[in-house]
Amino acid sequence: MSTGTTQKQPAAPAPGSGPGSSRHGLIEALQGTIRTNMRQYGMLIALALIVVLFQIWTEGTLLQPVNVSNIIQQNSYILILAMGMMLVIIAGHIDLSVGSVVAFVGALSAVMMVKHDFPWPLALVISLLIGALAGAWQGFWIAYIGIPSFIVTLAGMLLFRGATQIVLEGQSISPFPQGFQKISQGFLPEGGPLANYHDLTVLIAVVVAAFVLFQEWRDRRRQLAYELDVLPFNLWVLKCVAIVAAVAAFAMTLASYRGVPVVLLIMCGLLIGMGFVMRNAVIGRHVYALGGNKAAAKLSGVKDKRVTFLVFVNMGVLAALAGCVYAARLNAATPQAGTMFELEAIAAAFIGGASMSGGVGTVLGAVIGGLVLGVLNNGMSLVGIGTDYQQVIKGLVLLAAVGFDVWNKRRAGS
Repeated sequence: MSTGTTQKQPAAPAPGSGPGSSRHGLIEALQGTIRTNMRQYGMLIALALIVVLFQIWTEGTLLQPVNVSNIIQQNSYILILAMGMMLVIIAGHIDLSVGSVVAFVGALSAVMMVKHDFPWPLALVISLLIGALAGAWQGFWIAYIGIPSFIVTLAGMLLFRGATQIVLEGQSISPFPQGFQKISQGFLPEGGPLANYHDLTVLIAVVVAAFVLFQEWRDRRRQLAYELDVLPFNLWVLKCVAIVAAVAAFAMTLASYRGVPVVLLIMCGLLIGMGFVMRNAVIGRHVYALGGNKAAAKLSGVKDKRVTFLVFVNMGVLAALAGCVYAARLNAATPQAGTMFELEAIAAAFIGGASMSGGVGTVLGAVIGGLVLGVLNNGMSLVGIGTDYQQVIKGLVLLAAVGFDVWNKRRAGS
C-alpha cells in the first residue's frame, strides 16, 4: 500500500509581481497620466522648450528679471481675455467682439477720469459694469433669440468699434491718474531688505507653494477615498517637488527686480476663482455639459439659455477689465486699441487645449496657450525677427495645436 504524499508546488508569481513590476507599474502609470492630459502636458512641454530655445538664442536675456516682468505686463490683457474666451469656446460658442469691447471700455474710462474727473476706483467699477452690459446684450441675442454667436459677436465687433470712434471723436485721450496706471504698470511695495530680494514676493511664494501642496494632498486623499486612479506615490512626490521648484524659481526671478506686478495678482485671482468654478461649481459643470452635448444637457435639466447668457456676461466683464489694463499700460485711450485682440485670445484658447466642438478645455490651459504666444512674441522680438515672420510662425503654431487636437481625437476614437 503506497502512501501518496503530495508535494505542494510553489505558487506561480502573480502577474506584475516580479522584480521589475514596480518599475513597470510606474512607467504604465506615467504613460496613462500623459495620455489623459496629453494636450495640456504637451503645451507645457512646448512652452518649456520655447523658453529654453529663446534663452539660449538671446544669450540669457529672455529670463532676465526685468524681461520676465515685461512679458507678464505685455501679455496680461491677452491672458485675461483668453480665460474668458476659453469658457465661451467650452460652451460651444465664439466671441469676435472682445477686441472692440476692450477699445470701447477703455475709451469710456478715459472720458470718465480725464474729462469728468471721476475717481479712478469708481470709474473702474463702472467700466466693469459696462462690460457686463455689453456681454448681456450679446448673450441675450445668442441665448434667448437663437442667433448664432458668430453673427452676433461679428455685429458687436463693428458696433463697439464704431462706438469707440464716436466716444473718442477719432482722437486719443490721456493721461490717466497714477492709481489707475498702477493696475498695469505697478508693483507690490517693498516689505524690507532681505538679501537684496523683494521680501513680500518671497513671502507670497511661500504661501503659494504651501497652498498648492495642500491642494495636491487634499485632491489625492479625495481620489483615494473614492477609489479613483491616482499617481503612484513616488511620481506624486516628484510632481510636488517640481511644482515647488517652479514656484521658487519664478518668485526669485521676480524678487530680483521689483517684485510681483499688480496685474499678476489680478490674473492669479481670476485663474484661481474661475478654475474653482469650472471644477467644483454646478455652473461650471453645466458649461462643460452644454458644450459637450447640448441636447443631452437640456434633457438632464441644464438651463442652456441661462448658462449661455452668463458665459457671455462673464466674457464682457473680462473684456472690460482687459480694456482698463490695456489703457492703463498705454496711459491713453486710443481708437485703435484692441485691434486683433480677439484673434489672439481665440488662438491662446485653442493652443491651450480648447476643442472646436466644445466641451473641452481648462482655464489654466488658456493661460498656458497665452504664455506660449507671449514668449514667442517676446523672444522673436529680442532676436530681431520681423513682425511679418512672427505672424507666419504664430499661424503655424495655431495650426499645429488644432491639428494635434484633431489627430488626438481620431486616435482615441480608433
